[in-house]
Amino acid sequence: MTDSSERAPTSNGVPVTDELVDRLAAEAEAGYDVAELRRRGGRRPLGSAPADVVPVRLDPELRAALAARAVADHTNTSDVIRQALRAWLDVA
Repeated sequence: MTDSSERAPTSNGVPVTDELVDRLAAEAEAGYDVAELRRRGGRRPLGSAPADVVPVRLDPELRAALAARAVADHTNTSDVIRQALRAWLDVA
């Protein structure tokens, strides 16, 4: 094994030691109950199914207006676009 002082800490700052590596390896080798695993991180789901990415070209003026609206609404441009489409297409 490498010297523990050369290893980067885990994402929450816990130092990676030989003991931690051995404990995690033993846990993994014993297997995990999939029903007990929980989803961690990642993007929150949108709607009833996985969302699609739809590329759209915007002229500079429209892009600037979109960015300004997102700042004014304390949100991001994707949310502004989704809200506008829902209103224009009259869908929930």
